Amino acid sequence: MASTIPDPGAARAEATTPADDRPGRIEAHGIDHISDAERHGNPRELFAVWAAASVNYLSLVVGGALVLIGLSLWQSLAVIVIGNLFSTLTGLVATPGPAAGAPSEVITRALYGVIGNRVNNAIGGWLVSVCYFALNLAAAATAAFALVEKVGITADTPVKIVVVVVIAALTLGISVYGHGLIIKLYLPITLALAGAFTVVALAVFKHADFSYVPAERLTGTDLWAVLVAGTAMVASGPLSYTTSADFSRYLPRTASPKAVAGWTALGSFIPSVVVCALGAFAATAVDMTDPQNALQEILPGWFVPVFLLALVLGTISINALTAYSAGLALQAVGLRIRRTVSVLFDGTVAVGLTLYGLLVSNFLDTVSNALQMITVLIGPLMAVFATDVVLRRNRYDGVALSDETPGSTFWFTGGVNWAGAGSLVAGVVAAALCVNTLYTGPVAAALGGIDLSLPVGMVVSSVLYVVLGRRAVEATAAAR
Repeated sequence: MASTIPDPGAARAEATTPADDRPGRIEAHGIDHISDAERHGNPRELFAVWAAASVNYLSLVVGGALVLIGLSLWQSLAVIVIGNLFSTLTGLVATPGPAAGAPSEVITRALYGVIGNRVNNAIGGWLVSVCYFALNLAAAATAAFALVEKVGITADTPVKIVVVVVIAALTLGISVYGHGLIIKLYLPITLALAGAFTVVALAVFKHADFSYVPAERLTGTDLWAVLVAGTAMVASGPLSYTTSADFSRYLPRTASPKAVAGWTALGSFIPSVVVCALGAFAATAVDMTDPQNALQEILPGWFVPVFLLALVLGTISINALTAYSAGLALQAVGLRIRRTVSVLFDGTVAVGLTLYGLLVSNFLDTVSNALQMITVLIGPLMAVFATDVVLRRNRYDGVALSDETPGSTFWFTGGVNWAGAGSLVAGVVAAALCVNTLYTGPVAAALGGIDLSLPVGMVVSSVLYVVLGRRAVEATAAAR
């Protein structure tokens, strides 16, 4: 890897952390450009950031779900590996961070134009992030409810409200302090989670059926439909991280793009494969329709509280990143507010959604269903961004991208890069025709229920952007 070659400039930058990005201080920057003098760090720091976010409750749920929907153990493991290979795209779209000194929410102005990107950030950035925050917070709260019951406190409604607020406060505290604290905290968090899940793995492997196959094996079209759906379910995790440049933008401009992409991808891929696989192995021994309670049946009694705490910690880790990016997205929509205010606003909305869903209605089920439909959006979003990185050869001018005035380099036509916007819309429409979740699209119906929305949406968006966007990419990259 290119990161093995020492770079004196990068080493000097790594040695001195600017005061504004120290762990004990609230990060001053939002979506504004990070100057070269403020850059520091090493790409290998990104591994822990993404590893801590990948060891979470939902990964266990997804792994167990693959067995529950009818796959054998080894089919499930193959799907887990293939789905997580999309982490390579998470790594690829992290590389513009050091090149531009800007977050993803600003870099994507190159794809959609200044005005078009505001719409992108409102829907593909802020709304999706807040929904994911609420779902993850609900998952963490469920584990925390069980934990307080373990210590003899009845989890009635007032206690549940306090638990949700406390978890959200811890999460938002990390997000508000920002990049410096995230880099500092996530290595020890990764090590703590690795230790906890090692104990889980030992217990699971002791009971797992390594030759498990379902009583009624899927064949033909039914098998392919489940394999494709399972792969999309696993892939939706890494594909949702089009914001990975948010956490690489403080690295020196001289940081190796291969190292940035590699450490980001590995941090997402390895832990996610391990935790998803644990869910699949566990599903051969216990009923993973309720993973939290099911796993307690095979875990040592003394370890159950530690396990529940690990589930909460892992979810806090992923939600802190989500809230951080959601705050940047809200700024990029055009609201002139400080990043700290935008993060707290996002957290307040997510807490409200979570409490409403947990205590009042099945609102979170509705949000979950909406997120299933959003998979038709996140695939094309990632495809257009990754294609732009390749076409542009990672040449991004952070100063020019920060200019939102008419006539600026990335204003394009009426504030919209119609090549990027058109490619995205076409990919979403193509994906919608192939979907088989809340409804069955005509293509899925013709194929016997096989949902090809993810690959079709990504391929259509990418190919169209190559055809329609090449000239705009060459013009704006040359302007650098």
